Amino acid sequence: MITVNPYLNFMGRTEEAFDFYKNVFGSEFTMIQRFKDVPGGEKMAQSDQEKIMHISLPIGNTVLMGTDTLDSMSQSLIIGNNFHLSINTESEAQTDTIFHKLSEEGQITMPLSKAFWGAYFGMVIDKFGIQWMVSYNYEQDKK
Repeated sequence: MITVNPYLNFMGRTEEAFDFYKNVFGSEFTMIQRFKDVPGGEKMAQSDQEKIMHISLPIGNTVLMGTDTLDSMSQSLIIGNNFHLSINTESEAQTDTIFHKLSEEGQITMPLSKAFWGAYFGMVIDKFGIQWMVSYNYEQDKK
């Protein structure tokens, strides 16, 4: 089943924000990954290594996800670009179809490719300015 979840961006405050949301909704994190834990993370500034690369907090049937935006990666945060809608698909083919339809008259910001965390993943801004992450998790095939 396709799912759509909000993916929030914060300027170095993701952990603080998600601790707040954890308290509000009374749920537990299912994943916390820091920039120091990703390939090449050891080359980042020490201050960036502890920031959040990915965090997940289930809320009912939705998963609230987030990341820190890093100046050192030439990223900026403007209210309005501080979220994505994250689509999890059922197959690589379905990922291709959805991604390419969303990118029509839009802008691909990260082409689809196999990511180090085990997903077929890409990012696009559609023709209406909405930011999307489209992902197929290969772990589904192992079940």
